[in-house]
Amino acid sequence: MEFLWVALGGAAGAMGRYAISLLPSKTAFPFLTLFTNMAGAILIGFITGLVSTRDNVSQNAVLFWKTGVCGGFTTFSTFSLEAWELLERRSYVQGGVYIVLSVAFCILGVVCGKKLALLR
Repeated sequence: MEFLWVALGGAAGAMGRYAISLLPSKTAFPFLTLFTNMAGAILIGFITGLVSTRDNVSQNAVLFWKTGVCGGFTTFSTFSLEAWELLERRSYVQGGVYIVLSVAFCILGVVCGKKLALLR
């Protein structure tokens, strides 16, 4: 049964990621992937914060949201490919900025998500 919760969450996360990728973007900088990774980091931080402060969180809900939705939604593999493509095109400044911002914002997103969960 746990696999079903992960699969359903993964499908929802992947559909959300795809929907964001359809937004118009007129720049070579991968802002939509950066946004997706930040949003996913905030969400996984929020879920982790909730689980750490509540005793009554269903394990199935955690599997659905944390493993399924966040796993299907975040795009770290896409981030890695886009970072490499920027570096491969010798766009070293853009590539470096993208790598640093992605990592920094996603760590910050986890912290913010956990803090948001504690405000409840």
